[in-house]
Amino acid sequence: MKLSAKEKVSYGLGAVGKDMVYMLSASYILYYYQDILGVSAIAMGIILMAARIFDAFNDPIMGVLVAKTRTRWGKFRPWLLLGTILNAAVLVVMFWAPPALDGRGLVAYAATTYIVWGVTYTMMDIPYWSMIPAFTEGGKEREGLSTLARSCAGVGSALITIITMMCVQALGHGNEREGFWKFALVIAVLFVLFISITCMNIKEKSTVDVDAPSVGQMFKALVQNDQTMIVVISIVLINGSLYITSNLLIYFFKYDFGGDTWYNGYTLFNMFGGAVQILSMMLFYPLLRKWISSLQVFYVSFAMAIVGYAVLFVFMCIGLTDIAALFIPAFLVFAAFGMLTVLTTVFLANTVDYGELKNNRRDESVIFSMQTFVVKLASGVAAMIASVCLSVCNLSDDTSGTAAVQAAGSSVLGLRMTMTVLPIAGLMLAVFLFHRKYILTEQKVEEIAEQIRNSQK
Repeated sequence: MKLSAKEKVSYGLGAVGKDMVYMLSASYILYYYQDILGVSAIAMGIILMAARIFDAFNDPIMGVLVAKTRTRWGKFRPWLLLGTILNAAVLVVMFWAPPALDGRGLVAYAATTYIVWGVTYTMMDIPYWSMIPAFTEGGKEREGLSTLARSCAGVGSALITIITMMCVQALGHGNEREGFWKFALVIAVLFVLFISITCMNIKEKSTVDVDAPSVGQMFKALVQNDQTMIVVISIVLINGSLYITSNLLIYFFKYDFGGDTWYNGYTLFNMFGGAVQILSMMLFYPLLRKWISSLQVFYVSFAMAIVGYAVLFVFMCIGLTDIAALFIPAFLVFAAFGMLTVLTTVFLANTVDYGELKNNRRDESVIFSMQTFVVKLASGVAAMIASVCLSVCNLSDDTSGTAAVQAAGSSVLGLRMTMTVLPIAGLMLAVFLFHRKYILTEQKVEEIAEQIRNSQK
């Protein structure tokens, strides 16, 4: 029996909730601890990067636990619900640092809560993606649901981009420290609600044995499947470029663009960019696919992002202070990343069949476990780069408008280059490698699928 609309919506809602939580942490934890609480940027960068390295070992362990679980509710939903509840609680605690803490105590608090948050996020994220084979019939249905879920995850990320600072200001009445923990509480409640809907309406239709990939298996699958390798490298470069920008964007508006009311421009920019990102996944991508191939859309997206970053850098250098003009590069960058989010998932799915034909082994679970890990890796690397930028540029952790206005010219230039020129370099490297190595055109994918079907007869 094919999936009902209710099941698809329920699964998609779960993706919206979990990526709202992920984006809040990925984009704002550095700002919260560095600018609002005064933890050094380098200390935060080390914490964020170390947590991602820890995930390299944590993800496979979680996969083993899920694979060995047997309950009346299935193997996935108990972990999904438990992990969600714990992760939601830790999210609130992470953004609710005790006022009495300072210095090393605050660093220890940030490190502990962030690592525990990562562990509990993995607890629900691995079963969320791994359960797809247990309630789909494979083929187009499975690929379609994966793409839908990734698109919904992108919507969750975009919503956080749009509403965070606006809600923080409103909930905290101008006090960002208070506003962040209240906003984190709202997002945590929505997260639990959305995942509860997923758990209630999604039931396992088969007892699928989920491979629990070790780190060794992940690297073996990469080495033996050159197409997976190039897609994974592209995902790291694409997401790393995006996360560098998202981590530093708030500092651009605070120290370079804004003044006393910098957050008004930041909120408006994000509202526009987030809306464009959602439209690009739901509208622009399907429209373009009617006229050109997925690979052509991929290259068009790269060109849009690179041009958008270049225009943004030029606008920064000429001292443009018109927020409406910034909508031009914002449209190009956010629309591009929205489409790239969908396309990298599609291309990764294509490498599963390619690997099966080449190696006589279907590494579906291993490959999609790697996607979760490499996205986390990209966010950790980006956070470390952003932290180094803030430290080298010596940007103040004073949150007043006066400090924003008085930021040194050299510091501002370093900030501008890190959030635009570095992403351009990352994207250009990604498109160069992808163009040289990726061979899975739509025709090639169809040929591979036909060969696999014939071999199974």
